[in-house]
Amino acid sequence: MPGVVENWPAWKEFGVSPEENTRGPDFAKAKAEIIDQYGEEALRRSWLKVCKELETVTENLSTLGSDSIPIFQMKDIHDHGLSNEQRAQLKSSGCCVVRGVIPEAEAAALFQDMKNLVAENSRKIPGWPAESPAMLRLYNSPTQLAIRTHPNQILLQRTLNTLFHDKSNETSPEPLSYTDAARIRQSGLAFLGLGPHIDAGSLSRWADAQYRKVYDHIFSGNPELHDAFDLDIRKSANQYLFKSNAHSVVFRSFQGWTALTPASPSAGTLLLYPNISSVIAYVLLRPLFSPPKKTEDLMDASKWTFDPESSWFPGTMKDQSQRLSPTSHPHLRLRECITYIPPMNPGDTVWWHTDMCHAVDPEHNGQGDAGVVYVAACPTTAINKSYVKTQLQAALVGGGPPDSPDIELDERELKGYKGFANISAEGKAVLGFNLL
Repeated sequence: MPGVVENWPAWKEFGVSPEENTRGPDFAKAKAEIIDQYGEEALRRSWLKVCKELETVTENLSTLGSDSIPIFQMKDIHDHGLSNEQRAQLKSSGCCVVRGVIPEAEAAALFQDMKNLVAENSRKIPGWPAESPAMLRLYNSPTQLAIRTHPNQILLQRTLNTLFHDKSNETSPEPLSYTDAARIRQSGLAFLGLGPHIDAGSLSRWADAQYRKVYDHIFSGNPELHDAFDLDIRKSANQYLFKSNAHSVVFRSFQGWTALTPASPSAGTLLLYPNISSVIAYVLLRPLFSPPKKTEDLMDASKWTFDPESSWFPGTMKDQSQRLSPTSHPHLRLRECITYIPPMNPGDTVWWHTDMCHAVDPEHNGQGDAGVVYVAACPTTAINKSYVKTQLQAALVGGGPPDSPDIELDERELKGYKGFANISAEGKAVLGFNLL
């Protein structure tokens, strides 16, 4: 099977025993509100439906592997857009690879420019993890700005945003640019810090009343009616209820990165779980049920007990993304179903829905660096406009984005910094200059 994880990494397990940061008063309050609002009968009905549906989902994914991730060509999107069949395929999988968004030679040159800038300012640019920095807390280098404002990026993000609908007509698929970091990962550098997880808030999905409403059908006993592309309620959900560098204020319809170097399985790439609705439904319902005592009954959803008392939310930490593991979320069959994305070339991009489970490749055994720039698709919403305006105001004086308030670096002082003067009018629009 293509893309299979042959040797499961030593990622942390979250279902062995409760930890203090995965339970407490905020967890108990959210759980009580959900039970009071929806009731045990509806929640149990959803639990059984979702676990049953996951039997089919996991069987398909475990067979298809990376073949479950659709691949599109930027030239085709530029010339014809996405066909109805491609749109349906993308909405079904919740993710895609788009090749040739940046011409390969241009992407390679931009990577070399970024490497040179980092080398010339190595003592100034913070990175994570501290012991072997690969995630660079660098935000407005010439390379990053060139990629964020590239005409193909803007067109592609607009295309992805059109998959969402909003009956209020208060939002627009016109993209706004979310400033994010870059990654230069050296060959041989292991990285276990980001195993299977889901971004866009953790406990806030349960605790914020508006965010919870996004998943109303799931909690109401009708998970099959959940629409993962409905922006009407989600546009005003509070993903940042529990403030942390791990969470974003901005709604990203699709997270993504642009490859600046080749990337492939076990060579600094990405893993995805190509399903949205069944996975997020299971994750949301999981804290409401306790597993059976007998190991042989674990995969029988009917043997799980409705649990209104415990405040334990396995894998949920207020200051972290939502984590998943085989012990905490067994019905997902993570070992068989999370898959490496197809091999990437410089200038290729990968995109995944805001509710999608994903993981960073724990290994980089390839030759040379694995470099990417994180670029997401963000529609125009009131929250996104407000954030992007503040983000740009900070960037113009050398500051980092509001989601990373502890950055002390003034990027204007970096050797090789060029600022925003030479950016196109279209590029300035997505960066938020029209909001100033």
